[in-house]
Amino acid sequence: MPPKLDPNEIKLMYLTCTGGEVSATSALAPKIGPLGLSLKKTGVAPSASAPIIRALKEPPRDRKKQKNIKHSGNITYDEIVNTARQMRHMSLARELSETIKEILGTSPSVGCNVDGHHPHDIIDDINSGTVECPASS
Repeated sequence: MPPKLDPNEIKLMYLTCTGGEVSATSALAPKIGPLGLSLKKTGVAPSASAPIIRALKEPPRDRKKQKNIKHSGNITYDEIVNTARQMRHMSLARELSETIKEILGTSPSVGCNVDGHHPHDIIDDINSGTVECPASS
């Protein structure tokens, strides 16, 4: 049995979830119970794909009935910037422009375009200076 953890220490545990959806706490209990952590003190942060899927404005789906759903759509650059501002605290990037590029890198795996263009083309435009990134605020 693993040793009990000090309740005053902050521990990070990364778990994967399906398509950016936050899993129920009942699914987390078997994973964190042996570590001696309280389930009530556990917080789950969504990945970058969850706000992108929300920005696509697709109807909610039943995970048990619909499997392997393919998202497709078009979102605006402003929605990408807003998502980057939301995810800024979880990013390891130094500047907001780098966080925007992280979100743009996640967009193809979700299956969406940004303003009708492929997200990697916009990343190239940011690197070349053609597209301006807002200052972090």
